Amino acid sequence: MFAYLVRRILATIPVMGVVALFVFSLLYLTPGDPAIIIAGDLATEEDVARIRAKLGLDEPFHVQFLSWLWGVLHGDLGISIFTNLPVTRLIGQRVEPTLMLSLSTLIVTVALAVPMGVVAAWKVGTWIDRLVMAFAVAGFSVPVFVAAYLLVMVFSQALEWLPVQGYKSYTEGIGTMLEHLVLPSLALGMVYMALIARITRASMLEVLSQDYIRTAHAKGLAADQVLIGHALKNAAVPIVTVIGIGIALLISGVVVTETVFAIPGIGRLTVDAILRRDYPVIQGVVLLFSLVYVVINLLVDISYTFFDPRIRY
Repeated sequence: MFAYLVRRILATIPVMGVVALFVFSLLYLTPGDPAIIIAGDLATEEDVARIRAKLGLDEPFHVQFLSWLWGVLHGDLGISIFTNLPVTRLIGQRVEPTLMLSLSTLIVTVALAVPMGVVAAWKVGTWIDRLVMAFAVAGFSVPVFVAAYLLVMVFSQALEWLPVQGYKSYTEGIGTMLEHLVLPSLALGMVYMALIARITRASMLEVLSQDYIRTAHAKGLAADQVLIGHALKNAAVPIVTVIGIGIALLISGVVVTETVFAIPGIGRLTVDAILRRDYPVIQGVVLLFSLVYVVINLLVDISYTFFDPRIRY
C-alpha cells in the first residue's frame, strides 16, 4: 500500500508537468496581446514594445516557459498583469468562497443523491424509481446557469426566503454564510446529484441481484441492514469513483455559479482574468484546479481498499 502511494504521488509530477506545458502553450498561442490591452488605444508601437519587454513577452517561448516553471517550483505563480499583485495572493483572497461553496455542494449532493439512488434501486419499477430517474434526467439536462436563475426566481424573488447573490464569510456568522450558500450549492449540485443518483441506482441494482443479498433476506435481516450493511457497501466502489470524477463538474460549474450569484471566488477571478487576458492568473488558477483534481483522484483510488478488501495494490 505504501509503495503504491509513493508511486502514485511520483506519477503526479510528470502529469502536472504536462499540464503546465499545455496551459502555457495554449495561452501563448491564443490570439491577442496583453501588452496592447494594457497600453490602451492611444499607445504607440514604442509603448507596446516597452510593455512587452517589461513583461518578458518578447522572449522566446522556451525561455518564457522555463522562467515561469522555475518560479512555480518555488511557489511563485507570477504577478498579475493588471493588478500588479502576486497571483498567489489573489488566489488566497478568493479561496474561502470557492472552498465553502464546493464543500457545501459536495456535502448536500452526496447526502441527497446516494439515498435517492438506493431507494430507487430498492423500489425499482415503482413511481418512486420513475420519479428519481425523471429528476436525474432533468438535472443532467438543465445547464447550471438556467437552474441558478430558476432558483433565484422562486426562492429569492417570489418567496423572498433567500438572498439573491453575494457571499458572507463565516466570520460574520455560520448561519449568514449558509444562507448565502443554499441557492448556489443547489444550482451547482444539480448535475452532480443527477449523475451520482443514476450511478448509485445502477450499482445497487447489480448488487441486489446477487445471491448473498437473497441469503441476507432469508436470514431475516431488516431491509435497512441489507441495503446499507450489505448492498451499499459492496456497491460503493463505482459510487466513490463517480463522486471523484464529478469533482471536474464542480470545478467547471464553480465558474458559472460564482458569476451568476456574484460570489467573489476563484471562479469569478478566472472569468475576469480571461476577459483581461491576464495570463499569469489564468495559468495559476488552471494549475491549482489541476492539482486539486489529481489529489482527489489519488484519494479515491486509496479509498477503494476500505470499501472492497479484495482490492490490493
